[in-house]
Order: sequence, then structure tokens, then C-alpha cells
Amino acid sequence: MHISLIDWAIILAFFVISMLIGVLTSRKAGSSAKEFFLSGRNMPWWLLGVSMVATTFSADTPNLVTDIVRTNGVSGNWVWWAFLLTGMLTVFVYAKLWRRSEVTTDLEFYELRYGGRPAAFLRAFRAIYLGVFFNVVIMATVSLAAIKIGGVMLGLKPYETLLLASVVTVIYSSLGGLKGVLLTDFFQFFIAMAGAIGAAIYVLDMPEIGSLNNLLTHPNVADKLNLFPDFNDWNLVIPLLIMPLAIQWWATWYPGAEPGGGGYIAQRMLSAKDEKNAMGATLFFNIAHYAMRPWPWIIIALSSLIIFPQVSDMQEAFPHIPVDKLGNDLAYSAMLTFLPTGLIGIVLASLIAAVMSTLSTHLNWGSSYVVNDFYLRFLKPDASDKELVAVGRISTVLLMVFAAVLALALSSALEAFNILLQIGAGTGLIFILRWFWWRINAYTEIAAMIISFIVAVFFESINPRFGIIDIPEHLSYLKLLYGVGITTVGWILVTLMTKPEKEEILLSFYRKVKPAAIGWKNLLNKYPEEQQEQGQLPMEIGMMLTGSIMVYAALFSVGFWIYDQLLSAGIASLVALAGGWIIIRNWKKLKMS
Repeated sequence: MHISLIDWAIILAFFVISMLIGVLTSRKAGSSAKEFFLSGRNMPWWLLGVSMVATTFSADTPNLVTDIVRTNGVSGNWVWWAFLLTGMLTVFVYAKLWRRSEVTTDLEFYELRYGGRPAAFLRAFRAIYLGVFFNVVIMATVSLAAIKIGGVMLGLKPYETLLLASVVTVIYSSLGGLKGVLLTDFFQFFIAMAGAIGAAIYVLDMPEIGSLNNLLTHPNVADKLNLFPDFNDWNLVIPLLIMPLAIQWWATWYPGAEPGGGGYIAQRMLSAKDEKNAMGATLFFNIAHYAMRPWPWIIIALSSLIIFPQVSDMQEAFPHIPVDKLGNDLAYSAMLTFLPTGLIGIVLASLIAAVMSTLSTHLNWGSSYVVNDFYLRFLKPDASDKELVAVGRISTVLLMVFAAVLALALSSALEAFNILLQIGAGTGLIFILRWFWWRINAYTEIAAMIISFIVAVFFESINPRFGIIDIPEHLSYLKLLYGVGITTVGWILVTLMTKPEKEEILLSFYRKVKPAAIGWKNLLNKYPEEQQEQGQLPMEIGMMLTGSIMVYAALFSVGFWIYDQLLSAGIASLVALAGGWIIIRNWKKLKMS
């Protein structure tokens, strides 16, 4: 693959602008920990929303989508499309609650909602568990995508790719704090979108493809196009559609799609200037994430089935790629090697942008846990802002080093996706209910965390080795079902067997966050003077369902237009527009504090 001086100039300009943003924002970011991690709680919805989308526009996401499409067809994407439901629940129910809490990180929530040593333990443990170990795994999957892109498109060795990808990201992330990340994300998002769309258009014009119509009618592709799995084959319908829509979206914890919001999504909501901006940011994110972005990736994934029908074809084309890095997810970057001068520079810059935007967010988010929820809370409560920013910058560098090392051991983005889903199985319902059910306590979350991890280790490591439970490959979704069932039963039993939180802690939380009183009545009835918040839960849930239908209709309408199914495209477009009209009309009716 030939990369011209023009391409290198485009890539170099991208690096320079990213670095410049970090340098220009470094002075203000270094003024306080609040500025470094929350950008002064004064960010507008559009900047936060674009940043959320840019973060999830990771280089491993098109690889994951390509793996899914090549393996299970377009309908296989329901394994992540289903998370739109929890995304919309966050928009209309939880975004304003997070903003009212005024915590610095979502882990600080634990000592707002719970009390005593269990709450402190939960906060400290999850600061390291999520902020370091889990976060490193996520960044490693992103770095793995970078390794595959660098190997296929630039002929780089894994360590060379990691060195190039991480150095600039660490510099602007550690200098500019969250504001530097947000501004860089904004710039990187448009490059990433332009690169993905430009690549899809060019690929369709390749002689081997010829046109969109030729692609859609090719025998390698024709059976991969359905938006829903074949309902005559329940071995596909259950894992690809029913499990994600019926269970996965509310029962599992996955970064960026946490039930009730959390992680870097919560960080963005907490940095919004007010509740409306927090809601607007998450609404834009869900529309862009699910309706705007997937189709360029899907088109390239489908095209790869013509150029590289089998993984062995990619091995033959790229013999220098290590065997353990070969897989269906490699097809995305393999297709990009055909791009011409100029476009290849834009696409490479877009892929670098995708890697860097995700890594920078996770670095800032992870270091916020280390600094705010571990160092400041437990090691040095009297630390100055200058010291906290320094610790944040040091932890940013170390997190990147750990992620790079782990990336060298991974082989597949889909493999990591499934492991993360299994670890979070059964914990999601807690994150939904803890705002609205007074009975949940710190032991609930501790039990769920321990049980889900043990179950995940059993099904992902012990059972495959010793064959204790026979789970055929076509029934592999049972692992997630078992995980959800065992973990949910476990934490409910622990909740009912342990004492509730002290009433003064519960009342303090209730007064500050003002959730709907529906799940707090047993407590509030003891205190007649307490105002019982009526809330708008029925309306909010109605808006959540309307928003979900709107986005799914928009997603399908794009697909139907591409497939030239004009009647279906027109109907889906009208449904999407109607959903948007309902949301706009009712937006002002949503109560803010």
C-alpha cells in the first residue's frame, strides 16, 4: 500500500492540531481538579454530545461491526443496537438525576446514596477495579484495533503502532484535561465521519464491487442483508434479537451503555451547565450513535465478503500479520488498503482520530477515579489542586502503558466485547433501581459485583476447560442468561437479608436528587413533613419509548433507502419524523429542578 506525501501531510496536520488543542487548554485545565476532570461544569449539550459520539467512534467499533456482519449478517448488530433502550432511559430519566447529584465522578455517588464502611469500600474498590483494571481492558481493545490498522495499512509492528498511537494521546489528555478531550473529540468526530463515508463511497466504486446494486445482489452478500434474523431459525433469533431486547439492555453493564448512565457518559452529564444540557447531550449521542454512524461500516463489511470471503484470504494478502491477530474484524482495515492517494490520508487520520478520541476519554475518566475516588478520598484528603492534577497526569500515563501491554495479548474485539458483557451480567438492574428503590444498599452492589465476576470466570475460563456444564456453541447465549439469573437472585437475597441504609442517609440523598417518590414511600411515610416528589416517570418512560422508536426508525430508514426498498424507507422515515415531533413538542414539559 502506497502512502504519498499528501497523505502524510494530512496525518501530520491532524497530529499537530490535536497537540495544539492540548497545549492551549493546559493552563486552565491545570488550575484545579474540577477544571481538569469536569471542565468547570459549564459545558453545552452539543459539545458534550459530540464528545460522547466521538468516544464511541472507536477504531475497534468498525472492526467489531465488521466481525458481526461477516459472521451473522446485518441483523447481528442487534447485540449492540439493543443498548439504545438503556440510552434513551438515561436521556429522559437519569440524566437530570445525575446532574442534580453534583458529584465529581459516578463513583462518588456511592457515598451519597449509601453510608458507612461498605459504601467507602465500594467506592475505593470500584475506583481501582473500573478505573484501572476494567478501563485498561477497554483501552486494550481499542489499542488492538490500532495494531491491526497499523499492521495492515502501514506495515507497522504492534509495538510501533502502540508507540505512535499513545504518545500524542497521552500528551494532549494529560495537558488539557476534560476540556482538551472535548474540543479534540469535536474536531476528531467530523474527520472520523468524513473518512468512514468517503471510504464506503470509494469501496462501492471498486471494479470488484461495481455499484451498490451489484454489492446487494452478490451471492456472498445477499443472505447477510436482513435487518432482523430469520424467524424460521430460532437458534439465530434468540441470541441475536430476543436476548438483547428482552434481557441484555437492562441486565448487563457495558462501558458507554450502562443502565442508568455511568462512566464517561456520567462524566459528560456531570460537566453539563444544567439538567437540560445533560439531557440534550445524551439525546444527541443516542441519535448519532445508533442512526447516523453504522451504515458506512456495514457497507464496507459487506463489501469485504466479496474481496476477502474467508479469513484465509486476508492471511494470504497480509502474510506479515501475526496469526493471533487474524480474524473477521481485520477485514475492515484490509478493505481500506485499496483507497487512493488523498483519501487514504483522510481515512488514516479518521482512524487515528477514532483511536485517540476513545483513548483520551478513557484516560481522563480512569484517572478521575484514581484521583478523586481513591487518592483524594482515602490516601490524601488534604491534597492541593496542584497535587491532584499532577497525580491525574501521572495516572494518565500509567493507564496508557498498562493498556498497551495488554493489547499485545488480545486477538479479537468481539471476544473482548463478549467477556465484558459476561462480567457485567446481572448488575444492570441495580443501576436502574438504586435511584428509585430505597431498600437497595451497599451490600447489594458488592454482592452483585462479586457474584457476576465469579460466574463470568466460571463460564469463560473454568467451564471450557473442565466441561462441567455442556453448552453447545449455538446455545452460547445461555451463559449470559445464567449470569443474569444467578447474579440477580443473589443480589436480591443479599438486599433482603441485610439492613437498609440509615434513614438520614436515604433522606439526604432523596432531598438532593429528587427522584420520583414511587419507590421511597415506605421510608417517606414515616416523615409526613417530607415533600413526596410526584415526578414524571410515566411521561419519561413514554418519551424513552418514543425516542427509541424514532431512532430505530431512522436507522432502518437509512437501510431501506440503501436497499432501494422505497415504500419501507418512506414509512420508516415518517415514523422517525413523527417521533422527533413528539419529543420536540413535549421537551419543555419535562420538569427540571
